[in-house]
Amino acid sequence: MKTFFLAPLGRIALLGAALLISRPAAAQQGRPARPKAAPAADNRAAIRDSDLKRDLFALSDDHFRGREGGTLDELRASMWIAEQARAIGLQPAGDDGTFFQFFHIQRTRLTKASRATIGTHQLVPNQDAIVFAPVNAVVNAPLVYVGTGTPAEVAKVDMQGKAVALVFSGQPTDGLSFRRYLTATIRDRSAELIKAGAVAVVVVSDARAQAIYDNWGTGYERGRYDLPGGPNTRVLTQAPTVWLPAAALAWVQQAGQQFTANLVVESFQYPSVNIVARVPGTDARLKKEHVLFSTHQDHDGVRKAVAGDSIWNGADDNGTACAATLALMRAFRQQPARRSALFVFHGAEERGLLGSRYYSAQPTVPRESIVAVLNIEMIGRNAPDSAALLGSQRPHRNSADLVRTALAANQAGPRFKLDTLWDQPTHPEGWYFRSDHLPYARLGIPAIMYTTLLHKDYHTPRDEPATINIAKLAGVTRWIYLTGWAVANRPARPAADPDFKLER
Repeated sequence: MKTFFLAPLGRIALLGAALLISRPAAAQQGRPARPKAAPAADNRAAIRDSDLKRDLFALSDDHFRGREGGTLDELRASMWIAEQARAIGLQPAGDDGTFFQFFHIQRTRLTKASRATIGTHQLVPNQDAIVFAPVNAVVNAPLVYVGTGTPAEVAKVDMQGKAVALVFSGQPTDGLSFRRYLTATIRDRSAELIKAGAVAVVVVSDARAQAIYDNWGTGYERGRYDLPGGPNTRVLTQAPTVWLPAAALAWVQQAGQQFTANLVVESFQYPSVNIVARVPGTDARLKKEHVLFSTHQDHDGVRKAVAGDSIWNGADDNGTACAATLALMRAFRQQPARRSALFVFHGAEERGLLGSRYYSAQPTVPRESIVAVLNIEMIGRNAPDSAALLGSQRPHRNSADLVRTALAANQAGPRFKLDTLWDQPTHPEGWYFRSDHLPYARLGIPAIMYTTLLHKDYHTPRDEPATINIAKLAGVTRWIYLTGWAVANRPARPAADPDFKLER
């Protein structure tokens, strides 16, 4: 591992600055006082399409194998980012004079030896079937089939000591996306059946659930992740819930079958990392404060192949934001602002915002010095003239002052049409709660999120760099820059809303 340091300022520059400071005022020498210098013009011209495209394609290349959080691939990508920061000329702002802040992920998953059977059908968990949560369980019980599990169907069956099988059915009526409705329904229906005496629950996909099973099921095979000691590190001993593909219905509903399971949980830790770099401010007082530009470098890694492609590159999620953050580094390095600019690439965001949860709890600068967080999440897809600013309306807004600055920057720059629906608490995706600004907002630090929202290739191997609108990526990057430049140069830090309270 290399440790990178920024060379100190040259003595000539320091001497020149000292001489300028010590010169007597012109008025004291009998000459008219000169007018105060106007604030330096912004440096948005430093943000170039060619740089963004080069960095996007490099980080989203198969070479980094999808940058899965907590793997060597994520660490290699993080080393690449740190090398770019060093080459640009930023100061390392991680631990011990480096660009790195390492932290541990705790993973809880089923062992590879875990097995289940239904009749004569052998099931390898998370290969032939998905175990909804990693649990320790030993089950040997008759399997009863209850159709779609309506109250009338369930009432006909004695479930005490039995495994209960049903076909998923239903659709959301409260605004949830189907994916979130599906997982919530499986969880809640299983809990009801287990409370009624079932020792295991088997859920078979219908046609709509099968699409979610195919696309999102790979996430369950990895188990659960958390920071050590977090709620997802608990090893549970309880009745299991097994989720099967639609094709299994033909044999699951056969009478007289036995369900067996021997599920064993293991838990272990390994490292992830935040990359932290800094451009010092120019104002003797304000340079002690920081405008934090936030993103994450990880994605989904190597998973189930789709059309022959098993590397989930995450070009938009979040290669676009990483390329944008490198461009912001260049702009601030070439022309620093009055406040310092702090850049944090958070590790393991896809594991549950782990890097931002860790950094916000243990920042490498004084937490009170962070005046605002500008978080960047997926900024290269969808209509070329549209974008969104999350945290811009209640209850998600925690600084009307910061939001006004961001909206003014949009008008001064790209003039995107802003989608406001995704920031509403009723939006089915709950997008506000799924990126790295959230831990900072919960601490009362003014925080907003720039995004161009989800698309059909989200969390699939089709999220490739060739699909990115580079011109749009550049436009959003300049918008973020103009916001950060304004915050970094204004006399007062953005005011926090005193009555901020999230809905969950």
